[in-house]
Amino acid sequence: MNAADDKTIVKEYFNSTGFDRWRRIYGDGEVNKVQLDIRNGHQQTVDKVLGWLKADDNLAELSICDAGCGVGSLSIPLAEAGAKVYASDISEKMVEEGKQRASLTLKNPENLTFAVQDLETLSGSYHTVICLDVLIHYPQEKADAMISHLCSLAQSRIILSFAPKTCALTILKKIGSFFPGPSKATRAYLHREADVVKILEKNGFFVQRQSMTRTRFYFSRLLEANRK
Repeated sequence: MNAADDKTIVKEYFNSTGFDRWRRIYGDGEVNKVQLDIRNGHQQTVDKVLGWLKADDNLAELSICDAGCGVGSLSIPLAEAGAKVYASDISEKMVEEGKQRASLTLKNPENLTFAVQDLETLSGSYHTVICLDVLIHYPQEKADAMISHLCSLAQSRIILSFAPKTCALTILKKIGSFFPGPSKATRAYLHREADVVKILEKNGFFVQRQSMTRTRFYFSRLLEANRK
């Protein structure tokens, strides 16, 4: 499969069977044990990012691009905290769900703009660009171009999460335990942290903060990089 095929697969998946599955995972309704584990892991990653940004105590001054926003799990609390957020996702259904959730939560909806857009066509300039749990759907050769493009949009900072390529996770993936059974999404690609850091450095960024979220079925390496 080539990179274009991967993008088509992701788009079609999250506009069809994947939408209902992941809307439940990112919601608060009843799910199976695997999906609950992934929900908790993803929420831990979101909470870590919110914690980092709130600790800086300047959210109301920031413009933020949430690339691959899903149903708004991060975009909505960021906008609620005062940031100006541009939230995009390749899936029209995900964006519509995000809009509905935002309308029930936000007192100031002007802080949040949703759009159906893939990463390659994003434009503009933002203080901070964030991309969580998206790179897992794309191979390394595609991730290089995607990260580089996101870096070009970031004035000061980029925050990324990805499934790290380690011996243990590679083995899990090979035996089918990575997003197993009915909880499986698209193909899961692992990325070497050294490769991701090299791409960031090539684009003029250095890693400032990092964290790892690890549950039974969810593994996500989180990097915050600032422009040099």
